[in-house]
Amino acid sequence: MIPTVVWGTGNVGRAALRAVEADPGLSLAAVLVHDAGKVGTDAGRLAGLGRDLGVAATDDVGAVLAARPRAVVYASSGDLRPAEALADIVRVLRTGAVVVTPSLHTLYDPRSAPSELRDPVLAAIAEGGGSLFVSGVDPGWANDVLPLLVSGLGTTVDAIRCQEIFDYSTYDQPEAVRDLVGMGHPMDYEPPMLAATVPMTLWGGQVRLMARALGAELDEVRETSDRRPLESTVSTRSMGTFEAGTQGAVRFEVQGIIGGEPLLVVEHVTRIHPSCAPDWPLPPDGGDGAHRVIVEGRPRIQVTVEATDEGGNRSAGGNATAVGRLVGAIDWLAAAEPGLYDALDIPVRPAVGKLGRKRS
Repeated sequence: MIPTVVWGTGNVGRAALRAVEADPGLSLAAVLVHDAGKVGTDAGRLAGLGRDLGVAATDDVGAVLAARPRAVVYASSGDLRPAEALADIVRVLRTGAVVVTPSLHTLYDPRSAPSELRDPVLAAIAEGGGSLFVSGVDPGWANDVLPLLVSGLGTTVDAIRCQEIFDYSTYDQPEAVRDLVGMGHPMDYEPPMLAATVPMTLWGGQVRLMARALGAELDEVRETSDRRPLESTVSTRSMGTFEAGTQGAVRFEVQGIIGGEPLLVVEHVTRIHPSCAPDWPLPPDGGDGAHRVIVEGRPRIQVTVEATDEGGNRSAGGNATAVGRLVGAIDWLAAAEPGLYDALDIPVRPAVGKLGRKRS
């Protein structure tokens, strides 16, 4: 079994703990936390399993890395601390460990990543012999392997659109929802997530990855965005109150332009309440979230994925599938040569050894 550390126990980290514990090829070696209040808490409680796993959380990064774990799931957010996340991951790679993470958006497509981000990673891999695979919490598979798989079912393919359609009132990350995305702020507030070039920086790599896989030459990558105010004040179960006139919905696209047309599109439609922007795309069943791939062509193909976890929450379900892709890659990476890998390198495999498997 591969000794594996989970670093971070937020929305992604909780799912990572459950995924590592359930994988027959992995063993949970340690849990790293930033919150001093979590130190000493058993991993099973942090994962929401309702039982102990016999591994207590610690904030002693040095001691954990000194034990030379074979793999690390880096689940600490990089949205508001990208430099710190990069430094943490480089530190782990120098120990020779396999690292999987959703936290470095710009490394979705390493080939097009800025050298100031890629070069420290490559240097750490050369020094320590580790490996890195970055796949998004969007989840990443919805913007790379799924659309590429579905495209192969078509006779002709005119365009591909990947959509995330979500009600963020169920997403337990208030700082990101309010301040990063801008929900509940006045309409003259400029959300950092929608600042010029930021969407292209975060999701452009996935567009370039798809183009490379399809053998298509991009003219350029563009972005568009739109915002809508709430028409009335709304109260949400977990995110509090959002006042009328403040931002209630966001829609943006990152477009791969080919022959002057947007033929590869990653689109996000995000609301804080379903009453806002009802004319924008909605989940087909009226639920609070879905991921959809649309392949325009002959035949026209549309695939919608709805995942739930943690009591039926679709935001948690999306996180869990993103984690499943990452944790499921650990044994493949451990057997491969050291390197910086992307979604086209890592195969999507059946859940070998997991069907019907239950743990006491």
